[in-house]
Amino acid sequence: MATEKRFKYVILGGGVAAGYAAREFAKQGVKPGELAIISKEQVAPYERPALSKGYLFPHNAARLPGFHTCVGSAGERLLPEWYSDKGIELILSTEIVKADLASKTLTSSDGATFTYETLLIATGSSVIKLTDFGVQGAEANNILYLRDIVDADKLVAAMQAKKDGKAVVVGGGYIGLELSAALKTNNFDVTMVYPEPWCMPRLFTAGLANFYEGYYANKGINIVKGTVAVGFDADTNGDVTAVKLRNESVLEADIVIVGVGGRPLINLFKGQVAEEKGGLKTDAFFETSVPGVYAIGDVAAFPLKLYNETRRVEHVDHARKSAEQAVKAIKAKESGESLAEYDYLPYFYSRSFDIAWQFYGDNVGDDVLFGDNDPTVAKPKFGTYWVKDGKVVGVFLEGGSAEENQAIAKVARAQPPVADVDALKKEGLDFAAKV
Repeated sequence: MATEKRFKYVILGGGVAAGYAAREFAKQGVKPGELAIISKEQVAPYERPALSKGYLFPHNAARLPGFHTCVGSAGERLLPEWYSDKGIELILSTEIVKADLASKTLTSSDGATFTYETLLIATGSSVIKLTDFGVQGAEANNILYLRDIVDADKLVAAMQAKKDGKAVVVGGGYIGLELSAALKTNNFDVTMVYPEPWCMPRLFTAGLANFYEGYYANKGINIVKGTVAVGFDADTNGDVTAVKLRNESVLEADIVIVGVGGRPLINLFKGQVAEEKGGLKTDAFFETSVPGVYAIGDVAAFPLKLYNETRRVEHVDHARKSAEQAVKAIKAKESGESLAEYDYLPYFYSRSFDIAWQFYGDNVGDDVLFGDNDPTVAKPKFGTYWVKDGKVVGVFLEGGSAEENQAIAKVARAQPPVADVDALKKEGLDFAAKV
């Protein structure tokens, strides 16, 4: 007989946002038995960035329980025992296949039902797969994706099985850049393939990309731009052996990793809740159009106060902060208190090899490159300001110290006026230090 469980609060999803929401509930004094996390993953929430960074190191690789939330923001590590100590029920390896928001009921694949008073949707994103587009041969073995720990384990196993082999990375964004570096560090012969004129085009200007492409090339990574994978060859075991490109060239491959983007997981809620920007539309407290239903992290399309527009942000920083805001809002509503609106400053960062960058704000308007972006310098330090309507609206910095990164964040938040773009270029980081 199918079971039925009732909770005051349910968090649906077991990613970063779920872990940070649970911690905030505990801070706010949730009572034992009131809160459940329902996750299709087999493990308690963990810091997802570790998968493309520390998990793939050839030595001293990150492993659970080392990177459970909330260790990524220098907080307490929430081990499975933490949840049981707080009376929070962790319902793992459970896939919800139906959500009826009118009756406040979730149904799992094995027929169990869960009812709630307040729901937090933290379902995150799924990876876009080449099989979704019917790419010939895309179901071959060792064509891999990276979204969760199961994917990461498959990748580690493939790297061990195909030691020192040839790897092709399809995609030139975040995942493409970080995984190319990880594979190279593991002594693979790496080729990156992407259709755009330069890497990470959603954020990088041509000037920024020029450095990273040069730096990666100097590390021995082969870059093929302006084309896409249109097919794959496999051997008699079904293992991938080659990638066929639209430009008619063929790349040998023992492993292929695909990083071509993600889709927010909102299908369960289609037709039940207002949508915008591909996500679930929320207010500044992450409540959706259905009272008592909140959406956090990747799935939330929320009002970005700084730019007076609705945005969806796929990043760990927003996943953490939106989770905390939503829980504070739920508890404030219960106690009749008021809460400040979410006032988010967009933030992205990456680390690979010996380099690390941070970006704050918005990359719109005219870009002003400063510093030395020569990919051969020993300790690169350079960046870009974005200037729109006479104000600095965004800043990118490679090689910054903690203080310098704080300074560029302050600039992006304050949006100081700029009278002379040439003077800004000459001033470089000194401009940020004065704000």
